[in-house]
Amino acid sequence: MKRCDLSRRRSLASLLTLAASPLAPLARAQETTLDDLINVHEFEDFCKKKLHKLAYDFIAGGVEDEQTLRANREAFAKVFVVPRFMRDVSQVDTSSTILGVPMPAPIIIAPTGGKNLVLPDADEIVARAAVATKTPLCTATGVSKLLEEGAPLQWWSNTIGSPTRASAVTYARRIEDSGGKGIVLTIDNAYQSNRDRNNRNKFDYGYMQTGVPKPGETRAPRMPAKPAMWGPHTPNMTWEYIGWLREGSKIPVIVKGVLSPEDAALAVQHGAHAIVVSNHGGRQLDGAPATLTVLPEVAQAVNGRIPVLMDGGIRRGIDIVKAIAMGADAVLIGRAPLWGLGAFGQPGVERVLWMLGAECKLAMALAGAANLAALRKLKVKVIP
Repeated sequence: MKRCDLSRRRSLASLLTLAASPLAPLARAQETTLDDLINVHEFEDFCKKKLHKLAYDFIAGGVEDEQTLRANREAFAKVFVVPRFMRDVSQVDTSSTILGVPMPAPIIIAPTGGKNLVLPDADEIVARAAVATKTPLCTATGVSKLLEEGAPLQWWSNTIGSPTRASAVTYARRIEDSGGKGIVLTIDNAYQSNRDRNNRNKFDYGYMQTGVPKPGETRAPRMPAKPAMWGPHTPNMTWEYIGWLREGSKIPVIVKGVLSPEDAALAVQHGAHAIVVSNHGGRQLDGAPATLTVLPEVAQAVNGRIPVLMDGGIRRGIDIVKAIAMGADAVLIGRAPLWGLGAFGQPGVERVLWMLGAECKLAMALAGAANLAALRKLKVKVIP
């Protein structure tokens, strides 16, 4: 027998012996567990490895050159909180109540489309995580089973509007009858935006409901992405739509997508119960400003008349602290729960929500704010 053949056989035998031994697990790379991921960034990195590229790019991507998407995160890096010391922070209270909805931390799960790209029945899974963590949830779907079960779900429905007064009134009445605590009206989605990642991937917007096709599976295209596609949603919606919703129900109307003081004032004038400073996570108009940069002037225009919420780029508890110190009453988070969902399902969503709340509480303590009222009095320094 040749020496090289004998060496190969001995090597193979050694590998087989190791695989059969109790030490085999030590010879393999350890599997990542829920506790191994220590922040939202790591949840995204882990989730990216598990998701189909079509799904990851749909969730992570923005519009065109993704200028606004990057600006949302970069804005937080330019804001510094000025802490106050020699204050009693032995007890820190992060709880809040917005429009009658209690929350253990100033965190609300934002409406996000396409959750089924991550997991089947994903809207329901996220809703169950919301119940488990007592986190308010904004979503258009996935809550019916929980409401039938009598789960203590704090739920705001989400809509991009409808073309007629009659349909708006009917919708609002249905949401109130279903147990909704509010209606989030998204105002920045008149048309389908131009998302280069989706266009490049030949994404079909029908996948948002059905999930990505399995290998070898063929489906008739429903709404294939195309560069600068002209896809109208509700281009005829005006400020009077708020009145139509209020005509149909008594639950609060929250206007999401405000970026200017002028629109903030109009929202208050037309009866909005709260607003969300939002640029749709950098997914509608590329070149729109980062939400954190316009938050102070929008909050000033509202002047405490209604709650001011904010979303866009929040990945850490300190981001929440900065947003509240700059004028927000609470924040909405969209992508972060999806990274938890893709990583570990419902436990992953719960872990991300807990993590952001825990980081927020610790950052408040280190900044010398024992509650949200004290946090709002802290000063921040913005570096150009």
